[in-house]
Amino acid sequence: MQVGVQLYASLRDLAGMSELNLDVAEDATVADLLEKLYQLTPSLRVHDKSILVGAGLEFVPRTYKLKPGEQIAIMPPVQGG
Repeated sequence: MQVGVQLYASLRDLAGMSELNLDVAEDATVADLLEKLYQLTPSLRVHDKSILVGAGLEFVPRTYKLKPGEQIAIMPPVQGG
């Protein structure tokens, strides 16, 4: 199935793109999606521990099961000031 991925802020800059579509298995989780993304863009892997993932309007854990056609947002930690 295909899932849309949107990259934000410094992650977008590291990847050199703001969005892409990835093919993942029918039972894929966010962790599976991230692994596929890291294979395509190894420079993102060093940020793995701090990456936030959103589906719809909510942050989701890495165990979240993806749905066909879903849009997933991947972003660095939110910082305020």
